[in-house]
Amino acid sequence: MIQSLPIPMTVNQFLDWYPADLFRYELHSGFIKQMPPPTGEHELVIAFLVKQILLECVRISKPYDIPKMGFVQSTEGESAFLPDVLLLNRPNLVNEPLWRNQSTVSLGSSIPLVIEVVSTNWRDDYFTKVGQYEAVGIPEYWIVDYAALGGRKFIGNPKQPTISIYLLAEGEYQVSQFRGSNRIISPTFPELDLTAEQIFQSAYLQN
Repeated sequence: MIQSLPIPMTVNQFLDWYPADLFRYELHSGFIKQMPPPTGEHELVIAFLVKQILLECVRISKPYDIPKMGFVQSTEGESAFLPDVLLLNRPNLVNEPLWRNQSTVSLGSSIPLVIEVVSTNWRDDYFTKVGQYEAVGIPEYWIVDYAALGGRKFIGNPKQPTISIYLLAEGEYQVSQFRGSNRIISPTFPELDLTAEQIFQSAYLQN
C-alpha cells in the first residue's frame, strides 16, 4: 500500500531528501509517496520492454538510453515521478539543469517515451500521470496493464489486459488501445515488431 508522508516540499527539497534505501518514492503535488514494492511479474515486463526498446534503438541508430532510475519533473506543481521505463534523448540532456547531479528531466524534448507498468496504484498511471506527462510535453506514453488492474472505464468491461498508448497531438493526448495479437503502433518506433500479447506473456515464467 502506498504511504503518503504529510510534509509538503518542493522538487529540489525532495531530490535532496531522497534516501538510499530499497524503497521507491515519488513527489505528488508537494507530498512524498512511497510506492508499492514491485512483484516479480511486474519486473519481468519492465525487463522485456527495456530489452526490446534498446535493441530497436541500436538497430535504427537512435541516440536514446534508458537509465536505471530517473525522475520526470512536472511543470504543474511540485511533482516528480519515477517512470518504470524512461527513454532519454541523450543530445538534449545538456539542456536539463537537474540531470547531471539529480538524474531528473523536465523537457518533453528530452523524453521521447515513458512507460508505466500498472500495479496496485493504477489510479496514478491512468489519472495523475496522463495529465502530468501531457503537460510536460512527452510525445508518447504507454500504460501496460498486463494484469487488467485498471478501472473498467479505462480497459473495458469485462476487464482484460490492455496497453494504452497516449500520443501528443496539438498539446493533448489521444489514446489508442492494444490487446491480444494487436501489433503495437508506436510513432517513436514505427518498425517495432511487437504484439500486446508478447508483452503480457513476458510477465510469466516459461517452462
